[in-house]
Amino acid sequence: MAILEIKNLSHTFDGKPLFAGADLAINNGEHVGIVGLNGAGKTTFINIISGKLPQDGGEVKWQNGIRRGYLDQHADIDRSKTVMEYLRAAFDRLYAENARMEQMYADMADISDPDELDRRINKANKILERLTDEGFFELDSMIKKVAGGLGIAAFGYDTVIETLSGGQRAKLMLARLLLEKPEIMLLDEPTNFLDIEHIAWLTEYLNSVKGTFLVISHDTEFLDKVTKFIVSIENGTIKKYGGNYTTYRAQAEQNAKQYEESYRRQQEEIKRMEEYIARNKARAATAGMANSRKKMLDRMEKLDKPKVVYDAEFSFPCEVLHTRDMLIAENLLIGYSKPLLPPINLHINGETKLWIRGTNGIGKTTLIKTLMGILPAKGGSYRLHPFFRAGYIEQDFDFGSRSTNALGYLSDIYPRLQPKQLREKLSKAGIKNELCTKPLGDLSGGEQVRVKLCVLMQKTTNILLLDEPTNHLDVRAKESLKKALCEYKGAILLVSHERDFAESVCNEIFDVKQ
Repeated sequence: MAILEIKNLSHTFDGKPLFAGADLAINNGEHVGIVGLNGAGKTTFINIISGKLPQDGGEVKWQNGIRRGYLDQHADIDRSKTVMEYLRAAFDRLYAENARMEQMYADMADISDPDELDRRINKANKILERLTDEGFFELDSMIKKVAGGLGIAAFGYDTVIETLSGGQRAKLMLARLLLEKPEIMLLDEPTNFLDIEHIAWLTEYLNSVKGTFLVISHDTEFLDKVTKFIVSIENGTIKKYGGNYTTYRAQAEQNAKQYEESYRRQQEEIKRMEEYIARNKARAATAGMANSRKKMLDRMEKLDKPKVVYDAEFSFPCEVLHTRDMLIAENLLIGYSKPLLPPINLHINGETKLWIRGTNGIGKTTLIKTLMGILPAKGGSYRLHPFFRAGYIEQDFDFGSRSTNALGYLSDIYPRLQPKQLREKLSKAGIKNELCTKPLGDLSGGEQVRVKLCVLMQKTTNILLLDEPTNHLDVRAKESLKKALCEYKGAILLVSHERDFAESVCNEIFDVKQ
């Protein structure tokens, strides 16, 4: 039975048609992945079906009474609450029922009529049964199981949300959504701020879900493990495929080849007909046949030309520093008010490509920021080669002003470049045409990553420090980035939760442990 029906959906965003006459049906119990290139409209689609954004046309119809939950990483939450208070709020309905039951028991002290007392007791007992059935008396245990699985326990349950990072708040929102157990979950990039261990836990959890979920993700390994259907958003269309991501890719590539062949054949046929018409329309003896061919040509349902996808072409200029001592850390302590980790010892040469691995929140980003000089060391020491020239991509982007656009942002950094030169450089990162002048705050997450990578491409370096650079990048862009990093001759320190990507790029692993 269809839990969601979409008919003739159309929507335009910033002058760009994202959907045109799109249809889709999602059935109860389906586990669905949503894929598409950066800017294709995946998050807009989720916002439309969640009711956050009205569509321009068409119908979006949910099954009556269905409970929906939406993981929106850009949503704000009450930051004055503690971690445990926020998670317990997932069960506000049960806490209210329990309070009502306790009040009923308290009121019984004033009732002398035995029949009325029995009636009140029976009513209270029914509430007690419901609370027991829904696990109310084991809530804290249930909360800690989910929080532990996603690495939230490490934050501290009494920690005020205001002190958490954006990634930590995103994990908190995911945990609360899982605890609420809606009948359908809409998940926008749930693995972005999870490490490998917690992605594995989420994978197992989602595979146990009997309800429906739709998940946007560029982590193809994750999609392969949790989905049974793929919805592809591209070129204004929404297509549903049976199978996981690998199956979808095979089907989509075959469909694309068949479409290209059909288009080629039709173009050849159109050309033959046009040539015939041109040769024969002026001769009285053949004008009738030419006119007949013209009518056939006018009635022909013409295929659209296959869309050309402009891939990013990342490359990072490098002057290799042939040294055994690019970076040396000795008993280095990192942290804020106090050290986060035991002393760190690290020694890399000019060509080391190091995967920095560890659970979320353990201090990987803090380590990178300390080595970049953004944070002071809390003890110990580290030494950089005198000719150390670093390129850095941080996990949380700060463009200064979200209202500036990519052209303005790049121009501020490289004021001597002309607008045409700036556009050419942005184009290589996949930021083309209207994307150059759109406010950075209106770009998709993947498009914002491309802007940062574009800046990095303009700098000659001998070491790259990259903190989760694949977050939000679509599959094509990720492949281009992987190729560029594999070709980079200098050193790399890479923080990543994507095992396949990291293992393809790096030749050494550094495990961050407490």
